Amino acid sequence: MRRPSFLIAPTYAQKLTLIASVPLVLAVTAIAFVVALQARAVADREISTLEQQLLDAKKVELRNYVTQARNGFYFVYGSASPDDGAAKSQVAQILAAMIYGEEGQFFVYDYDGTALVSPRQTDRINRNFAGETDSDGTPVVDELIRIARNGGGYHTYMWPKPSTGENAQMITYVTSFPSWQWAVGTGVFIDDVLASGANARADVQARVERTFFYIGVITVTALLLVFGTGMLVNLRERRLADAKLKKLTQRVFDAQEEERGRVARELHDGISQILVGVRYALDNARRRLERGDARAAEPLGKGIDSLAQAISEVRRISRDLRPSILDDLGLGPALKTLVEQFALRTGIQCQFDTVVFRNRLDDEAKTALYRIAQEALTNIERHARATEVIVDLRGHRQGATLSISDNGLGLARTRSTAGGLGLRNMQERIEQLDGTLTMQTSAQGGTEITATVPLTHMLRPPPIALP
Repeated sequence: MRRPSFLIAPTYAQKLTLIASVPLVLAVTAIAFVVALQARAVADREISTLEQQLLDAKKVELRNYVTQARNGFYFVYGSASPDDGAAKSQVAQILAAMIYGEEGQFFVYDYDGTALVSPRQTDRINRNFAGETDSDGTPVVDELIRIARNGGGYHTYMWPKPSTGENAQMITYVTSFPSWQWAVGTGVFIDDVLASGANARADVQARVERTFFYIGVITVTALLLVFGTGMLVNLRERRLADAKLKKLTQRVFDAQEEERGRVARELHDGISQILVGVRYALDNARRRLERGDARAAEPLGKGIDSLAQAISEVRRISRDLRPSILDDLGLGPALKTLVEQFALRTGIQCQFDTVVFRNRLDDEAKTALYRIAQEALTNIERHARATEVIVDLRGHRQGATLSISDNGLGLARTRSTAGGLGLRNMQERIEQLDGTLTMQTSAQGGTEITATVPLTHMLRPPPIALP
């Protein structure tokens, strides 16, 4: 199965489309990456702030619980001695009864590490847990006692949840009863806060991935539109180019046939008639010589004159097809000869001005400017009804410029009578050189045609040989 040609050898338009699509893809990728980073960073900051606010709220809540509990039995503790066993037992009972929520409780350790109150884990009561650590190796009881002896504070560690028995992170606030050497506190599990943060981060990640997906879909859609539009434009331009090529080909054929017809007419009407006259003159001279007529030289002289005329006509036709002076002496002398012959043939007053080129024109530029001048003079002769023509040729920093102006009917009427074919020929010739062709009203009231070829068609003069 034959693959499409554009998969094997992309056209120029398709290459341009691909090149134009690469910056688009890179830009969209960079934008998506930056947006994702910024969104994730903002979300992380907001989630971290929210987590910290929730933890701070729980810490304040814990501290309030401990303060309220202490105030509730302070009337017992405040008036009891350090060795008052009954007061200690009464306070321990009050704290053991202060169970809240599904996981909340108060605990009491003496400074030696013995658990005195643990209502949800009664197997710990009256057991010493000095040196106890959690699953991560963080000291628990010793750190709680140290914080309590320093006036109270918070401690975070892993602890089994009474409801499930699974380890979870807990924040504890602990204070001290210094006269009894008790560390009293309560804690709250913060796995719900951490889970909420993790869920929020997962949600942010999912949103970022969806954003990447949406951006990718939009990018692919845009690329498909670009490629589709490029293909449509390419097909349309190709059809237009094919149509223009067909018209141009037909015009080339028409121009060839027209040139052949012109040459054929000139050969038939000019040279052929002259050569026929030469033949009759030579035949007349031959008959006179056979008769011994002394007037045989008279037809020979006419035949010689006719041959000279034929030679001149052949040179004129050859010069019209391709003037040798253009190749031998350059554009300036060729245009000067063209203008002089135009003036002799038409009787129109002509003026030719030029300057010496510092650089020389290449063959394409010389031929194009010469043909433009030839076409312009032909239009002036046939349609402009001008009495004066000025032709100017000069080089400059931008290239070379040829100007032909007349005092004829003007641009609009010349176009209407000429049909525009010669003007299109001039325009196409100058476009092949990447030059410019302008047509405007001249200072004399007629038409001024200006053709400019760029500096790329100028050749540097050959170096001067030193003696």
